Amino acid sequence: MSGIASVFGADVSTQYDFSAMLSQLVHRGPDDTGVVQDNNWALGHQRLSIVDVAGGHQPMQAKPKQLYSICNGEIYNFRDLKSRHLSAYPFQSVADSEVLLPLFQQFGQDLVQHLDGMYSFVISDGEEWMAGRDRIGIKPLYYGTTGDDIFFASELKALVNCAERIYEFPEGHYYHSQSGLVPYYQLPETKTFEQDVDTIVADIQQTLAKSVQKRLMSDVPVGVFLSGGLDSSIIAALMKQQVSELHSFSVGLPQSPDLKAARLVAEHLGTIHHEYVYSEEEMQTVLSDVIYYLESYDPALVRSAIPCYIVSRLASEHVKVVLSGEGADELFAGYSYFADYDEPMALHREAIAILQGLHNLNLQRVDRMTMAHSLEGRVPFLDVDFIERCMRIDPQLKLYSNSGTEKWLLRKAFEDLLPQEIVWRDKMEFAQGCASSGVLENYAEAAIAPQVLAEAISQGLPVSSQEELFYYRIFNQHFPHPDAAKVIGRWDGTLH
Repeated sequence: MSGIASVFGADVSTQYDFSAMLSQLVHRGPDDTGVVQDNNWALGHQRLSIVDVAGGHQPMQAKPKQLYSICNGEIYNFRDLKSRHLSAYPFQSVADSEVLLPLFQQFGQDLVQHLDGMYSFVISDGEEWMAGRDRIGIKPLYYGTTGDDIFFASELKALVNCAERIYEFPEGHYYHSQSGLVPYYQLPETKTFEQDVDTIVADIQQTLAKSVQKRLMSDVPVGVFLSGGLDSSIIAALMKQQVSELHSFSVGLPQSPDLKAARLVAEHLGTIHHEYVYSEEEMQTVLSDVIYYLESYDPALVRSAIPCYIVSRLASEHVKVVLSGEGADELFAGYSYFADYDEPMALHREAIAILQGLHNLNLQRVDRMTMAHSLEGRVPFLDVDFIERCMRIDPQLKLYSNSGTEKWLLRKAFEDLLPQEIVWRDKMEFAQGCASSGVLENYAEAAIAPQVLAEAISQGLPVSSQEELFYYRIFNQHFPHPDAAKVIGRWDGTLH
């Protein structure tokens, strides 16, 4: 895990302060800094050491050719790639991301078709270069331009002082110096849905367990966010089968229902449990920092980012990698508004739409709040194999009207691993479960009068509520760039 930055153009070494650009990403990787640059290009890397702690310095270099790579994230199938395609390559480390170099030499732009993981990367020999982002957009990437010069960076904040235009790099795409921006993945269209519940449940169990096991790849301690809800509890249960001393983390306001439920799950599983009780005043104190690291002013995202920021801080005191239950609601129709759907294909289309929007909504929150504390977040539910498996389930089986409870297939699949009161617990949004829902809204609305909102809207500001205007003002102080507000995701209960 890390922060990456690069620039390609004419005389970039004299036009831009690349070290200042890279310094904006130190929180993503405080363990090591690496830079290679020439007159017309530069690659920089801030490293959080996870795999091959001693030998995984970046940028990595392929010899004898002067080919360099920087990568943020994890390539889970790197060992398989080494044995299957790259056995003759003289690897300099046992770090997962080094496979990018021989893959590029062997497959060129098609290297992305061989990667299984969460990643953003840049590869260059000074003449030819390529940047890419993983299929779902778990790891962030932005690009910007100033004239003919082009920049890439893990976060918006690295680009605001050097790029005239800024864009979010789309998920499932790569950018090549000769080909431009090219899509390489989209969710496959399902033509035949599966209906046998026993087969589906067995496949869910096996595929998710494999996904969790894959995400235990680490040379440093791994923990789990444990809210006490269904999704995080399932991930914790599957991890505990593989990790004897598993650290779990939960936060909330006093009287938070999540804290109580998480204790129950932790005791049932036998995890080493950590919890932190925060106050309303602390929520207000960290709000500006949360918006700075989150790089968004979307109200729903900011609300859920507060407890995520605090639990990430707690986890960072004990581990460097943490798994999260993100993605289950999209795959199994867990959001409350899904209960209004009574037409299976409409439900299926909405599920695809929100999966495609995760990259700059919930996944942005998980990445930014963990990385604010130099912690790596991993999301087993969003393994591509697991996503594609879940998209083949007949959406009729996901309708709330047919079961009377959301995510009943997921509950059924893991009901033997967890206490019944957890398996069949009503869903709560993260901020709601932490008992913080309403606190921030009231705080923001007390600071912004209705007439101030009306004036802001009349001026064309991209806001629709007092709360959103309050967050927007903080966001704009941190990111006074005309494109900054254009690259954030927006959530209005659905994506439509």
